[in-house]
Amino acid sequence: MTLRLFAGSLLSWAYNHGVGKLPFPFPRTAYLRGYLKALGQGCRISPGCRFYNGRKVSFGDRNSIGENCVFDGRTYEIRTGNDVSIGPEAVILTLGHDPQCPEFSDRGGDVVIGDRVWIAYRATILPGVTIGEGAVVAAGAVVTKDVAPFTIVAGVPAREIGKRNPNLTYRL
Repeated sequence: MTLRLFAGSLLSWAYNHGVGKLPFPFPRTAYLRGYLKALGQGCRISPGCRFYNGRKVSFGDRNSIGENCVFDGRTYEIRTGNDVSIGPEAVILTLGHDPQCPEFSDRGGDVVIGDRVWIAYRATILPGVTIGEGAVVAAGAVVTKDVAPFTIVAGVPAREIGKRNPNLTYRL
């Protein structure tokens, strides 16, 4: 294990098992400002969220992240736009395994989330997915492929169930 990998693992452990569980937002936010690749202005990260390599996680301005979310930035990046709402216990993965590979090789990709996206309670976003501006991912959905802007998806695997009003003006 390299010194850099060890240091990153230690930073993740410190946040995931200590700082990230504190009930006060100031120490969590202060830690994340130095730990994440980017933390936009006005972001609110609830207690209990876990980060696997925060150096590959970037949040835009005014993101609201619910309790106990998981952000897997081990190899690939997670990037969100502005005014993104992610509900409690959502999971965003960037790395998995190829089930057809005899060596069980890694397989993954960046996850990109556009402005004003709403990811509901316990949704799961799989590696390599892009979620377009204004899209909605319903509670418990498992997103396996890209979601077009202003599209509402639900189910396992997630499928389009509707369209969202594209005239969004809110700021979180």
